[in-house]
Amino acid sequence: MDNEKIENLLNLALNASPEERRRSPALQTGYLEEQKKWEVIVKFTGSLKEVLEKYPGVKGEELLNSYGILTVPEDEVDRIASEIQIAYMEKPKRLFFAQEPLETGGSPMAIGQNDGPYTGRGVLMAVIDSGIDYGHPDFRNPDGSTRIAQLWDQTLGKVYTKDQIDQALAAPDSFERYEIVPSRDLSGHGTHVAGIAAGNGRASDGKYKGMAPDSTLLVVKLGAPGENSFPRTTELMRAVNYALLQGEERKMPVVVNLSFGNNYGGHDGSALLETYLDSVSSYGRSVIVTGTGNEGASSIHTGGRLSAENVPVEIPFFAGAYETGFSIQIWKNFSDIFTIELRHPSGRTVGRIRPETGTQRIRMEGTELLLYYGVPSPYSVSQEIFIDFIPTGSYVDAGIWEIILTPERIAEGAFDLWMPGQSVLSAGTGFLYPVESTTLTIPSTATKILSVAAYDARYNKLADFSGRGFTRNDRQIKPDVAAPGVEIISAAPGGGYAPRSGTSMAVPYVSGLAARMMEEGIIEGKDPYLYGEKIKAFLHRNAKELEVRQVYPNPELGWGAV
Repeated sequence: MDNEKIENLLNLALNASPEERRRSPALQTGYLEEQKKWEVIVKFTGSLKEVLEKYPGVKGEELLNSYGILTVPEDEVDRIASEIQIAYMEKPKRLFFAQEPLETGGSPMAIGQNDGPYTGRGVLMAVIDSGIDYGHPDFRNPDGSTRIAQLWDQTLGKVYTKDQIDQALAAPDSFERYEIVPSRDLSGHGTHVAGIAAGNGRASDGKYKGMAPDSTLLVVKLGAPGENSFPRTTELMRAVNYALLQGEERKMPVVVNLSFGNNYGGHDGSALLETYLDSVSSYGRSVIVTGTGNEGASSIHTGGRLSAENVPVEIPFFAGAYETGFSIQIWKNFSDIFTIELRHPSGRTVGRIRPETGTQRIRMEGTELLLYYGVPSPYSVSQEIFIDFIPTGSYVDAGIWEIILTPERIAEGAFDLWMPGQSVLSAGTGFLYPVESTTLTIPSTATKILSVAAYDARYNKLADFSGRGFTRNDRQIKPDVAAPGVEIISAAPGGGYAPRSGTSMAVPYVSGLAARMMEEGIIEGKDPYLYGEKIKAFLHRNAKELEVRQVYPNPELGWGAV
């Protein structure tokens, strides 16, 4: 029997064959193949020290508030999870920057930072992203020294201090500069985000100044060391932990800016990543800000409601011609019972699959299906049914598939389905009848996170790509607020500027605004408790209602535009 202290997806990954894991991005994430070990997230009680002493092959690190990350030999995962100190265990998930939409027309816009007395002075601005072009003039003081207090490049496994960055900036050429501090922002995403949050506009004579130009930067380049690596939720948790501890060490209020997410989970705040962020959001004088993702206009979500009359519901979806593998999660109330049929593009149907917990394998022509009926976690009454589409050759069988749900006993009836983010799927893959609600990405579904949607401030209209609320199950009001996120001009690697769109651009606008509020309240002494939920409350109260929506709060803009 599967260990019920282990998350459903981790149970499935442990039961899968090595070949199935290699062909499945969802199952492979967190598995260190060369070491035959798993990286896992744990919630624990007491201390991890006894566990680590008992199992010499296990490595671990304690994070704030009784969360931790362990590296465990595969044959010991079940035993570790059974230890009394381990309350629950999950595997990490892959994170991604949402695919930014094509240009929408019209002129790009500057950030439009208000002239005023507050500039984020004395506040630590932690930008957890793809890195930063630390040589860009907007992140340097008038004397040429850096504004970056520390730069942790997770892909290099190194932390660079202000003194080291200043030494690199003083080098005679770029070759020597990157010999001293070799960290680069290859995508430009983090540089752009940092410019909106905290750029001082020196390269543009102030034209493209950010929201908190006098804040102190703390930068984390998210990722895992190694070839072809990608950031995981474990790297995100380490980064947030590091930022909060840096704020405490430096005795500074801290804003944590997150501009990415993923779609794996119930979108109800119950995953360990979400409960961890909720827990540490109360640590020190801090606020954690994240975006709702760019899946609002995509086809990665659908849902509906089953009736008690046993009427089947058909859910068609398309697999693109070059789809190398993907998964579908079905989330529902555990009390509801229904069977599942699967219809292949050829028309072949697999009969009703019984709702029995555990792993089931189905072969449909050139595609293997791993289907897992999960059980509720200690933090949710919901049940997940996970279906992994794994090609036996190069690609999943292309065409229109169908999932058919047939009710047996229905109490609540609502169900939701998610695929991974549109940016990691091949062209055309998605649900034929998508539902745009509940397309906000995780971790913006965490309760105490300040979740930000994007709107087009040039015309005061909605940004169709912006992830929409509300959260599943508890229908929590998310997003909290919206900020400009269409064609925003900000810093680009190399010393210039470029426009970008996405909720990634809206988040640092609010992060910079929060830094200015914390300067006024905490640094100036007008309100020493102006952080966390209190900042969120003031933003809710002062948000502007746009004419495009008549009812507030709403799933697109939350309480309104900041």
